[in-house]
Amino acid sequence: MSTQPRLAITILGAGAWGTALAAAACQHADVMLWGRRPQAMADMAFSHVNAEYLPGITLPANLRYTSDLDTAFGHLTDTTSVGLLLLATPMAGLSQTCELVSNTLTAGLKLAGMVWTCKGLTPEGGKLPHEVVAQALAAHPDLPVGVLSGPSFAKEVARNLPVALTIASADMTLKQQVIDVFHTDHMRIYTSTDVMGVEVGGALKNVMAIACGISDGLGLGDNARAALITRGLAEMTRLGVAMGAEPSTFAGLTGLGDLVLTATGHLSRNRQVGLRIGNGESLEEILADGMTAEGARCAHAVLIRAAAIGVPMPITEAVCDTLFGGVTAADTAHRLMARSATEE
Repeated sequence: MSTQPRLAITILGAGAWGTALAAAACQHADVMLWGRRPQAMADMAFSHVNAEYLPGITLPANLRYTSDLDTAFGHLTDTTSVGLLLLATPMAGLSQTCELVSNTLTAGLKLAGMVWTCKGLTPEGGKLPHEVVAQALAAHPDLPVGVLSGPSFAKEVARNLPVALTIASADMTLKQQVIDVFHTDHMRIYTSTDVMGVEVGGALKNVMAIACGISDGLGLGDNARAALITRGLAEMTRLGVAMGAEPSTFAGLTGLGDLVLTATGHLSRNRQVGLRIGNGESLEEILADGMTAEGARCAHAVLIRAAAIGVPMPITEAVCDTLFGGVTAADTAHRLMARSATEE
């Protein structure tokens, strides 16, 4: 009696999130993790530990590693089923990675679908991830694509702590494949068709987390943080709906859920950046220490895109003034509180 082969999945990007997802997928799929640095991947294959990004966490014994792209793509055709490609590269590398995928598809690679996990907007042009993908893969319009997102810290996922994520796509088969790979006793996968809403939530929550961190750094209290989270949610919803997203998406995992996690969790890099700014450091000092802040990268692009469609974004504007406009954190907080009263 023959059994159906396990789905093959290749994950491009061996940072914390790519590695955590690779580990999670090993329960139901044959997984290969690709990273750019040969020595780092060789070390992971030997020790089954990503010492740089997830130190102290042992990865599954059946997880495979490579720094060779031909091997990574070849893994997807090693079984009789067509494989799934997951891009866990940062937003800055999405366009280049998609162009590479497009060239490989043109050369004959067959994929069941492609999913990305990055959050934010491009600094140039303010494009969301799905817009970058559509442009880079214009020659392959029939490839099923989607975004996997939600409130999640990689270290907790790698430790098999509970998490819930959303796969957003117009393709039902792709969504079911993501469920088949990732849905386990400790990871719940929900589905959506609202790619726009999921991505707007993923981008804006980082900006709002910086705002909450600044507030906490200034010692403004729990009341102020609650107000920023609530009004931040209203702000991201307002922009998302104006761009064509569904309002209900922002009450879910990739809206409110991701916002609460990123604005309050001690593992949140964007909140940590805000805390340090509230304590008097400059963005230049913080970035010089190697700190990554996705919200800082996309805040200005969000503001420009919102202005182009006439959507007011007072919290985003305040964050931009503090990060780039020379306005002190204390003055920014005062200006937000001094705004005229309005209907909620």
